[in-house]
Amino acid sequence: MISNLVQQPNSQSAGEQRLILNNVSWQQYETVRTTLDDVPGLRMTYLEGTLEIMSPSPEHEVDKKAIARLIEIYALEMDIDLTGYGSTTFRKQAKARGLEPDECYCFAQLKEVPDIAIEVVLSSGGIDKLSVYQGLKVPEVWFWRNNQFTVYRLRQEGYELISRSEFLPKLDLSVLAQYVKLPSQTQAVKAYRDTLRQA
Repeated sequence: MISNLVQQPNSQSAGEQRLILNNVSWQQYETVRTTLDDVPGLRMTYLEGTLEIMSPSPEHEVDKKAIARLIEIYALEMDIDLTGYGSTTFRKQAKARGLEPDECYCFAQLKEVPDIAIEVVLSSGGIDKLSVYQGLKVPEVWFWRNNQFTVYRLRQEGYELISRSEFLPKLDLSVLAQYVKLPSQTQAVKAYRDTLRQA
C-alpha cells in the first residue's frame, strides 16, 4: 500500500507541482508510470521506494527546450554526431531506480542509457537525481540551476563535479548559458551560432 503522501511546497516556481509518495513498490511505480504515460509533461522519479511526480512549470519547459536547441546547434556547427532521446523513461528494477531526464543525448547511435542527461532545476526539494542517475550508470549529468550549468561525471566512487563536459570538452558552458534566457529562442540560436562561427 502506498503511504505517506507528501506535497512539496518549498521554493517552487510558479506553476510547478511536486508530489512525493513513500513506500511505493516497483510494481506500483510501473503501474503509475503506465497509467500516466499519456499525460503530457509529467516527470516521474523513482528511488528505492520513493516516487516523485512532478508537473513542470512553463518556465521549466522553456528553459529545457532552449538548452536543447542550443546544444543541438552546437553539435551541428561542430559536426558532432549527436542523437537526442528527449524525455525518455529510463528504468532499472535491480537498482530500484527510474526517471525521465529533461533532455538527454547519445553520441552516434542510441545506447541503453544516454551519455549526457540534462536537468533543469527551478525549485528545491525532491529526490536526489544524482543517486538515481548513478544507479542507471549515466556517465554525465548537467544541471541548469540559477542560470548556470554544473556538470557531474560518473567515476568509480560516484559523481564528481567537473568544470566542463568530458564528452564536449571544447564547449564553453558559461558562454552557452548566456543564450538560454533570451526572450526569443530562434534569435538565441542564431546569435549563438554566430558566436560559434566567429570563434
